[in-house]
Amino acid sequence: MTTSIQLTNVTKNFTVRYHRTFKQVTVAKSRGQKVSDTFRAVDDVSFTIEQGESIGLMGLNGSGKSTLLKMISGVMRPDAGEVLTRGRIAGLIATGAGFHPQLTGRENLILNAAILGMSEAETRRKFDEIVEFSGLEKKLETQVGHYSSGQSARLGFSIAIHVDSDIFLADEALAVGDRPFRRKCLAKMQEVREGGRTLFYVSHSSGSVRKMCDRVIVLEEGRVGYDGPTDEGLKYLRYDDDMNDGRILSEEDEEEAEDQYGADI
Repeated sequence: MTTSIQLTNVTKNFTVRYHRTFKQVTVAKSRGQKVSDTFRAVDDVSFTIEQGESIGLMGLNGSGKSTLLKMISGVMRPDAGEVLTRGRIAGLIATGAGFHPQLTGRENLILNAAILGMSEAETRRKFDEIVEFSGLEKKLETQVGHYSSGQSARLGFSIAIHVDSDIFLADEALAVGDRPFRRKCLAKMQEVREGGRTLFYVSHSSGSVRKMCDRVIVLEEGRVGYDGPTDEGLKYLRYDDDMNDGRILSEEDEEEAEDQYGADI
């Protein structure tokens, strides 16, 4: 099989600064106080993904999932180690990422399609399909700065999912959408999976990961804690125990919980 994504001993650090101004830094240093700390978001991560695999990346908030996804997409570079990918990458790694708030939905659609590698002819050919999928026909001439977070996510996901890519990345793209749109997105991602593309899906939803992915990678404080079959990965995370006293939640149960308590479950 052909390797789609390969990470070798990947590490990423961030600097946390406690003071903003030069005066604050000077006073803190004179008092012997810390002015900054280094935080390791991703710590010596290695794995290989074959073309056509569907991977669920899971873990608690702050475990390094989004940082890892940004390095795979090329938005960030690792401080150590190597990230190798094969083919065109598309996806949604942050709600509204890359949108200019003063441009209309139409203008942002054309701009982001070009950024993701779509030709002008391809964009024209898929334009109506993208707009219809997003459900934002009436908001197309409105500046994106006036969109809600859910509407921005709709437009971003709709553009990304229609790009002809070899690897599709999604980071909680469906969490801010309403229930009908989440279901439509999952159905479209199922098409991506069945079409032989590599799917790399970051989610807290055990139901959607169980449905979409045949392998789970769990990050714990920036390190790989588990890498293997989906059901065993969910048991490793103890999501079922924590959320429902040991009972496995159906997709409908999870959606109801998300609507009542918020998406981050």
